[in-house]
Amino acid sequence: MRERRESRFQGGGNLVAMSKVLWISGGRVIDPANNRDESGDVFAVDGRVVSSLSEEQKSAARRIDAGGLVVCPGFVDIHVHLREPGQTHKENIASGTRAAAAGGFTTVVCMPNTEPPADNAGTIQFIKDAIARDAVVNVYPTGCITVGRQGERLAPTGSLKRAGVVAITDDGDCVQNNEIMRRAVEYAKMFDICVMDHCQDAALTEGSVMNEGANSIRFGLGGWPNSAEDIIVSRNVILSSYSGAHIHLQHITSAYAVDIIRRAKQRGIRITAEASPHHISLTDDLLKTYDVNYKMNPPLRTEEDRQALISGLLDGTLDCIATDHAPHTDYEKDREFDYAPFGIIGLETALAVCLQTLVVAGKCDLPFLVSLLTNKPAKVLKLDAGTLSPGAMADITIFDPEREWTANPDDYQSRSVNSPWNGQQLRGKVAQTIVAGEIVWSGESASKMA
Repeated sequence: MRERRESRFQGGGNLVAMSKVLWISGGRVIDPANNRDESGDVFAVDGRVVSSLSEEQKSAARRIDAGGLVVCPGFVDIHVHLREPGQTHKENIASGTRAAAAGGFTTVVCMPNTEPPADNAGTIQFIKDAIARDAVVNVYPTGCITVGRQGERLAPTGSLKRAGVVAITDDGDCVQNNEIMRRAVEYAKMFDICVMDHCQDAALTEGSVMNEGANSIRFGLGGWPNSAEDIIVSRNVILSSYSGAHIHLQHITSAYAVDIIRRAKQRGIRITAEASPHHISLTDDLLKTYDVNYKMNPPLRTEEDRQALISGLLDGTLDCIATDHAPHTDYEKDREFDYAPFGIIGLETALAVCLQTLVVAGKCDLPFLVSLLTNKPAKVLKLDAGTLSPGAMADITIFDPEREWTANPDDYQSRSVNSPWNGQQLRGKVAQTIVAGEIVWSGESASKMA
């Protein structure tokens, strides 16, 4: 959704009116969609990127000096939980999109595991109304694959698409019945809509809370085998090959699953996949402290799996990075490890974590990382985002890749603070986030708004 709002959130809690002409000067402009990496300027008029400004426009422009900073398309996250409706004690569209803006994300795709689940046009309209009213970045909704995300009856794919969803998914639950999933992807092919799947064989993960292996035995925690992911990834590859449907595999973690996806793509099967910042940067060794902020679904796995995910991103087997931003309150998370909910927040730390894991570690250069956060995720769901091409919406992120900062829960814009990076020093900080030519984030931190 790209409704233009009268005002948008800015760091510090202020709402500001913006000039219609924007001139960002002197930054390192990285636009992977156009193979651009140079010192230069970016211009916008009436919310859209333009190639140049007249002298009159320059004199009237709001000018941002980006010297020493990176200027790139706004980040795109195709896997975010905004928790509205029904779970707004964890997050809502207003707070979640503020967190997105603080992290440099100008476009997010929200998951349908709300209360009630987004399995009908009425709930989708409720979400769209909340987006139009409260969101400070672009938000696209998804709908459920099955009614109530119960995996038993198909939700109305056609009416969901007409209501405005960009994909269907039962994220958080995987459709276990292969016949139902087969029919779901056949309908999705008819309506030309992507099916996003959380790949988990539930029979193999009952009672599981961490990766199965030496550490799960050592720590006395229920083990979650890689095969629970591998089997469903294989199932989805088979269904896509027969139906021609586009199936997107969410938060891949297993080295063997990466290999399955790689071979499927070599055969031309319409499979795409994502990796999350926490899975490419952390391993199950960290669970020795029983810190519930390391409990996530799917779980952190081994160093071998972590390296396989990075290799998959580098060679294009995995298409993009997505945060799986999953807020929970402190009182929900502060329980025995077995009973704490799965998931962490990730929007506000994603840039720094990915910079450290991929660029500082020498795995890839900065333009490649920017592509994993901009045009590549946009391409997966055919979103109008991820580029600074003339005529594109002026969704822009400006960041300092060298800026060091401490992940302080008091500064988060999210309503929740369940992050494994709390208290850690990170490098790479968003300076400004711009949506449709308007600044929606500018500053070190901000007071949370109701």
